[in-house]
Amino acid sequence: MRATLETLGITLLVGATQALLSLVGLFGLLALSTPVSVAPWTLVTSVYAHGSVGHLLANAVGLLLVGPLVERRTTRVRFHAFVVATGAFAGVAQVTLGSLLGPPSAVLGISGAVFALGGYLLAGNVVSETLFDRFRLSPRIQLALFGFLAVVLTAMTAAPGVALIAHATGAFCGLAAGRVGLLDAR
Repeated sequence: MRATLETLGITLLVGATQALLSLVGLFGLLALSTPVSVAPWTLVTSVYAHGSVGHLLANAVGLLLVGPLVERRTTRVRFHAFVVATGAFAGVAQVTLGSLLGPPSAVLGISGAVFALGGYLLAGNVVSETLFDRFRLSPRIQLALFGFLAVVLTAMTAAPGVALIAHATGAFCGLAAGRVGLLDAR
């Protein structure tokens, strides 16, 4: 549970930094937006930053539910790298694809990484491995199944203002990573 609590601590520290930045009118300094090259640090900061206390609390609950279960299977370094990588990738997908579908926007939050951790648990457990082995699904069919599952998981969180593309991207990355045991330290 150590890496999960460290991740939560980083999120709270970034939240406190956001509060201070908002006092001087710089609340959006940590948010990821396009073009990413203008503020590349936001690839990381946007993962830990949140739009409100409620947003942070909702993501913290998700992290506390799935984080410790993934953490049992991996190292602290791999856990943190997975959170940053999947969170950043989900954020980039959100701002890039989102700007193609509507006006450009910024993104904040660790939910893409939380969905990745949840996807990892879903696809990387003994029951899932047994089912995949038993049905002998081709890699292409498995990817299609992961895409479908990512959409279903994302639909469960659909609400105005929710980064649905980031959720789906995170879930898909986690499902694929879980299937190949990317984080397993054994």
